[in-house]
Amino acid sequence: MTAIQEKVAGLREQLMAWRRHLHMHPEVGFQEHETSAYIEAELKQMPGLTVTRPTATSVLAVLKGGQPGRTVLLRADIDALPIHEENTFEFASTRPGVMHACGHDGHTAILLGVAKLLTEHPQDVPGEVRMIFQHAEEIGPGGAEELVMNTDLMSGVDVVTGLHLNSQLPAGVVAVKPGAFMAAPDMIELTIRGKGGHGAHPEETVDPIAVGAQVVTNLQHVVSRHVAAQDALVVSITRFASGTTHNVIPNTAELMGTVRTFDPALRERAPQLIERVIKGVCEAHGATYDLRYEFGYRPLINTDWVAAQLKDIALDVVGAEQFREARPTMGGEDFSAYLEKAPGAYFNVGSGSDEADSRWPHHHPRFTIDEASLEAGVRMLHAAALRLTGPDAQL
Repeated sequence: MTAIQEKVAGLREQLMAWRRHLHMHPEVGFQEHETSAYIEAELKQMPGLTVTRPTATSVLAVLKGGQPGRTVLLRADIDALPIHEENTFEFASTRPGVMHACGHDGHTAILLGVAKLLTEHPQDVPGEVRMIFQHAEEIGPGGAEELVMNTDLMSGVDVVTGLHLNSQLPAGVVAVKPGAFMAAPDMIELTIRGKGGHGAHPEETVDPIAVGAQVVTNLQHVVSRHVAAQDALVVSITRFASGTTHNVIPNTAELMGTVRTFDPALRERAPQLIERVIKGVCEAHGATYDLRYEFGYRPLINTDWVAAQLKDIALDVVGAEQFREARPTMGGEDFSAYLEKAPGAYFNVGSGSDEADSRWPHHHPRFTIDEASLEAGVRMLHAAALRLTGPDAQL
């Protein structure tokens, strides 16, 4: 076991304590007041850090190293989701309807661990390490966008990195890839307006439910018949609300959905393709519609050379057996906002295991992590902080 492995292993109980406290006290985006106060208090116990609050519910810790070097930004998101937890372990959420169902409690514990390690030997740290505990990743327009646009967080940053725990990878595995990694998550809100009436006489109505069902079905043709197979596009209708009782055809139907893309040109084209289908179906059946199409986070495109260096770091830190070439995912991430201002890369650390019953998908009410993954995350980000700020970093 290397010296850094021993140090991280010595943090095991503290990492679990941080993560479990956060898991018990989740807060959704832009409301992380107790969470950010807890993080700030923990950071202020670590000597050598300058701790500030760039927004009401985010926390920034800065360590100026003892050697010349560059400036690296490490990011952890801190918000939870509006989901009622179904886990029954002793540190389950104490707040009904809110839980850490995406691993942000683990991300925060990992970055706290990195901060603690860095402050133990600041003379060995080149350059400057900024550690942002970011609010509101789960809620658009996103905490990253607010920090990038309204604060000087990114001023002077040479490179940025961060991680996401992944329950679909074995605990401790590190997965990195260059280029397109996560999609742009855009949103559709659609109201179909028909003409209500008696359920026994549909010929006297314009049934918005029947029209809406046709819209849902035909929108899949946008993917299968209007976009090249090699161009990734997802169109998912995730909400369909209409009607009040069994014998009344309603006036309206409300639909909501998400559109996911990597390619900027396809992203710009998607609204026209989607509205053309909606308009055609509605006109064919005598209905009208109101469509709101909202662009969300940008696609997350890793900088090639940063991803390559993270791969090298992973091979050193966890070894070839625990490394994977990551696959692109249609999930979205506001980490993309940082990449508009500096080169960087985002990577995954596996958190799934049968022993911890932690293979549930993200955003599921049974989601949890294998806490062994916390140590791998600390070792990766700690090594990244030292190597990406150092004189050998390729910039």
